Amino acid sequence: MDRDDVVGALDAFVNGGERRVDLAEVNGRAVVNNVSLGLYAEAVQREGYRDAKLRTILDTAPDVVGDESMRSGELRWTDPGGSDHRLATAILVSNNVYRLGRAIGSGTRPRLGSGRLGVAVLGTCRPVAGGGGRPRHWGQWSAPTFQIDASGPVPAGVDGEALLLDPPLRFASRPSVLRVRIAPQHPGASPSAGQPGTVRETVTRLARIACGAER
Repeated sequence: MDRDDVVGALDAFVNGGERRVDLAEVNGRAVVNNVSLGLYAEAVQREGYRDAKLRTILDTAPDVVGDESMRSGELRWTDPGGSDHRLATAILVSNNVYRLGRAIGSGTRPRLGSGRLGVAVLGTCRPVAGGGGRPRHWGQWSAPTFQIDASGPVPAGVDGEALLLDPPLRFASRPSVLRVRIAPQHPGASPSAGQPGTVRETVTRLARIACGAER
């Protein structure tokens, strides 16, 4: 929808078009946007978060980053290369992949129909002993399913709602299960949808513009 024309979204009920998009789930619970674990999830659990979000996150950061004993449960997962890891400052599992970084449309999802989860990990992720791999400080990938194990209940922010989830946390994409209606005058896509996502796509786009095939 056009965020500057919220009332205009009501036209979707009259003559709007229909589209099917994905949902995600964690332990059988539907997820529209994302599930956050670690720093943000710990902050959501704290009293006063709704009244002072940024201040609560800043107050939470030293506990989560600097003192492992303050964490509710050690997180363990396997990266796309098959290496097992534990611990992280934050893990975000989303319904489709968010575009992160400094690109146009950063913080939005170019697609909602890929049938895949987005997984982003921030912070030092130490390989499990004997599991191979190297410490990582940042990573992002996509997968149809993802699982996180823990030593106890895991604080989570599920679409912004504070919950405690029992391990293992099993994430899965549910392709094309949600029917949405879109007003005809609205874009029907996020700000990043029309932007190239890879270097090759960027070069191709520039070449098309240079040849006059795209304006």
